[in-house]
Amino acid sequence: TLEPLGVERLHIEAEATRLAFRDRAAFLADPTQAEVPVDHLLSEDYAKGLRKSISMDRAMAELPTPGETSHADTVYLTVVDEDRNAVSFINSIFHSFGSGLLDAQTGVLFNNRGASFVIDPHHPNCIAPKKRPMHTIIPGMMRKNGRAIMPFGVMGGHYQPVGHVHFATNILDYGMDVQEALDAPRAFAFANQLQVERGIQTKVVKGLRSLGHDVVQAETPLGGGQAIEINWETGVLTGGSDPRKDGCALGY
Repeated sequence: TLEPLGVERLHIEAEATRLAFRDRAAFLADPTQAEVPVDHLLSEDYAKGLRKSISMDRAMAELPTPGETSHADTVYLTVVDEDRNAVSFINSIFHSFGSGLLDAQTGVLFNNRGASFVIDPHHPNCIAPKKRPMHTIIPGMMRKNGRAIMPFGVMGGHYQPVGHVHFATNILDYGMDVQEALDAPRAFAFANQLQVERGIQTKVVKGLRSLGHDVVQAETPLGGGQAIEINWETGVLTGGSDPRKDGCALGY
């Protein structure tokens, strides 16, 4: 097993992130209006091909920079009741006040997710009527034997899918508890830079730079998550809340 905050793990995750975001920029769109090759992208053969692109000795050359606008105004919550019904809920109107348009009757602000469309008519995510734009809203739910064992979610704009990987890997591969998995320092490869939080050791940063990564200190904390672990054998619920954002874990 790789060290949880070692050079090897962070390098592999950074390279995998860069490849995934390259494919996201090329293929992700409203599946009702565009041909999105989901089965191909999730296939074992395709994963093997991507894996061959990753060298343990050197970071890949620059990949296309994602062109989507950035934001970090997402809200996430998760609830589990006495019957172990679980809710994983995430919401965002994109920018702080969305489109700036307010429904006079309900007071609801309309989102401005349309900012994530592109205008290239040949791109699957090109703007069009009645079409949903590419977005980063991802409520998570771990399941085992047909039952929910952990509703969770990570906020943070483009970091969200990477945050899911970090959190799930900390739990499943490194045996961390819910709070440890949320607290652990993070790194995020985006726009041909590798952002690292202050908790990443200097020797690890040097090791990543020696592989060719353009490592920079993250200006703000990377993401923020919440989670509830359901232990079906003991009946115990264990909640965790990320110190990077407002939030808390409560029993009721």
